[in-house]
Amino acid sequence: MAPSTKSSKGKQAKVTNKFIINASQPASDKIFDVSAFEKFLQDKIKVDGRVGNLGETVQISQIGDGKIEVIAHTQFSGRYLKYLTKKFLKKQQLRDWLRVVSTSKGVYELRFFNVVADADEEDDE
Repeated sequence: MAPSTKSSKGKQAKVTNKFIINASQPASDKIFDVSAFEKFLQDKIKVDGRVGNLGETVQISQIGDGKIEVIAHTQFSGRYLKYLTKKFLKKQQLRDWLRVVSTSKGVYELRFFNVVADADEEDDE
């Protein structure tokens, strides 16, 4: 039987999810603007079906160089964060060069596509 999220009094237990998006590699190459991405997330994340309703439930902050931390005190999906990251990359026309990879639970990293192997194959022909 799955564990219940309700406490003994019938109230919802506090759920805290922490996600980190590591964009330090493209940010160091100066093709990715981390502060613009942080603002995009603050503008686009939906809480209770409404945009701009973050309040105290979702906190977005920039840690280090090129890392963004999202702390949610409610049910929050990592796939939703990955979806919004892909949407930002498409808007900035970076989707052809960058991809979003989950390195561990709750940690996402922006990596360049490996185009070196493709170039070697074309030279052989």
